[in-house]
Amino acid sequence: MVPAMTSQTRPGNVLFITLDQCAASVLDGPLAAHVPTPNIDRLAASGTRFENHFTVTVPCGPARASLLTGLYAMNHRAIRNGTPLARHHATVATEARKAGYEPLLFGYTDVAPDPEGMDPEDPDLHVYEGVAPGFREVVEMQMEAGREWPAHLRARGYDVHLRADGWPSYYVPGGNGGPRDPAIFAAEDSDTAYLTDRTLVAMDLRRDFGPWFAHLAYIRPHPPLVAPAPWNRLVDPATLPVPERGAPDHPFVAAWHARPTNRSLYHGHDGDNLGLSDAMTRDLTAVYLGLLAEVDHHLGRILDWLDRTGQADHTLVVLTADHGEMLGAKRMWGKETVFDPAFHVPLILRVPGTAGDRRVTEITESTDVTPTILDWIGRKAPPAMDGRSLLAFTRGDPPQGWRDAAFAEADFGHPKEPTRFMEHLSLTEHQATAAILREHRWRYVHFGGGLPPMLFDLAADPHETTDLARDPACAAEVSRLRAKLIDRMTERRDRRLTGLAQGA
Repeated sequence: MVPAMTSQTRPGNVLFITLDQCAASVLDGPLAAHVPTPNIDRLAASGTRFENHFTVTVPCGPARASLLTGLYAMNHRAIRNGTPLARHHATVATEARKAGYEPLLFGYTDVAPDPEGMDPEDPDLHVYEGVAPGFREVVEMQMEAGREWPAHLRARGYDVHLRADGWPSYYVPGGNGGPRDPAIFAAEDSDTAYLTDRTLVAMDLRRDFGPWFAHLAYIRPHPPLVAPAPWNRLVDPATLPVPERGAPDHPFVAAWHARPTNRSLYHGHDGDNLGLSDAMTRDLTAVYLGLLAEVDHHLGRILDWLDRTGQADHTLVVLTADHGEMLGAKRMWGKETVFDPAFHVPLILRVPGTAGDRRVTEITESTDVTPTILDWIGRKAPPAMDGRSLLAFTRGDPPQGWRDAAFAEADFGHPKEPTRFMEHLSLTEHQATAAILREHRWRYVHFGGGLPPMLFDLAADPHETTDLARDPACAAEVSRLRAKLIDRMTERRDRRLTGLAQGA
């Protein structure tokens, strides 16, 4: 049995930062030139940027479950917001404790608890924004059930109440001109500012007591799209491109638009995504980018603190996002879809002792983040975990036999309220699913319930507008990718106990 590390043998600090609903394209793609992110750029210049990094599932709860457990959704089965994560699954936090760290949570993990052994009236079972096993919650920043930040706003004199239309008053812009109007709160009182303030205060003392582990989870740029001044008008919408609206002729697309959705995108949105004008699309994108720029500003405060206190050289910094955002592509907003912008997310690693300004083009997955952190702190990832450590990439020494495709899943069913996919496509809760295999060139989407698959040639069609699955010329590719997808799912079935052979 390997003894736990003491504070003298732990390699250093871990700062694990997540953004919420941040598409890779806004940091290292077509929109990057329109939003200033000097501090994220600064982090990338001293670290390693992974250009082809993908979440393995959507939306928030499932994505974070995979990120924190290193498991595909088919193995952890916390497949939708509110679906519990079984208690037997290891997390980055439960494993870090075995190395002597106390994982601190500043923000949220969106992990619903395992109800086994809990009373049905336990309040933890009435919200899905629970704390993942192993973390100690220091600052609560739940989006829907949160109390700390709204209480801060009320103490600062803001009108905090739930309006008759169901919107919290603090998410309603302080004017009548639309989402680019400023929030009712000042920039120094925003959710992003508040979380950063509280984190810096809490961490400043802890730095005196040996290596620490902090998970800092920002809500932004997740909707509602409302930002305080000056961030609300930092980006000029007139300079922004209109996203590609073309979509494949497929039943999934029709089902996505079958009824209003994403009403919380901005105050006043009726859920009609097809009806959003080019002007409104640009306005919403500009606010989204402004929220990202605000996060970047406060990340700069965190990085400055590391530098000022002499901790930067012995702190592993991980920056990623739980999932992406469609940003109006195919007239879709949000992440509950099967298209690439919802899955392609940023990842930057700054590893002490390694060269910076490195770019990695190999395909990596969100399941790789937890094994990477565990590798750095001296813990071997449990055999059940589907991901692999990325540390070798940061040293310029890519591992042998690395994967050439990302695997992802999405669940569009619900056990209590039939979804638009279930109703429009006449599917059961368990049939409204999708599995995705994404190579550098080809992207294959397999649906449950007998729906036809989709196939995209990303080299010729990077916006996924033309479905080639029914093209006879692509029949061999469909067959190859379907078999490859089945192989991945078969090879990665739950391995928690399969390495044992008792009595043999």
